[in-house]
Amino acid sequence: MGTYFAKTRRGRVRWRLLDAEGWVLGRLAARASLVLTGKAFPDYTPHVDHREGLIIINAEKVRLTGKKLDQKFYRHYTGYPGGLRETAARKLLETRPERLVREAVEGMLPKTRLGDRMAGRLKVYAGSTHPHAAQSPQPLSLER
Repeated sequence: MGTYFAKTRRGRVRWRLLDAEGWVLGRLAARASLVLTGKAFPDYTPHVDHREGLIIINAEKVRLTGKKLDQKFYRHYTGYPGGLRETAARKLLETRPERLVREAVEGMLPKTRLGDRMAGRLKVYAGSTHPHAAQSPQPLSLER
């Protein structure tokens, strides 16, 4: 019996909807990356794009354990000399919670062109509303 390799899928993206309320950030990001990479499905093949999209709502209600709210920092460089900017996780959760969740999930995706395509199909929203009703996303229930 030979090894099964899934064919490259063409056509529509299957969109899933995940509610982040009450989730710990790292656990949410790990489960989300499994869905985007296709590892949550039985026909997983590493080099194939599985055409999965993920919409995460209620990013503002995600939790961080321990002292991470005050001790974890997110850094970005503006491109100018002396332009390294640091933001504490607490401030980022208050001002831009969707960026906090997006960075956690993208950090767990592959750093390749395929990973870039997967990250492009990740949509994160702070509140419970999203503009993707036309894609008819299926609710995704993951064990905690």
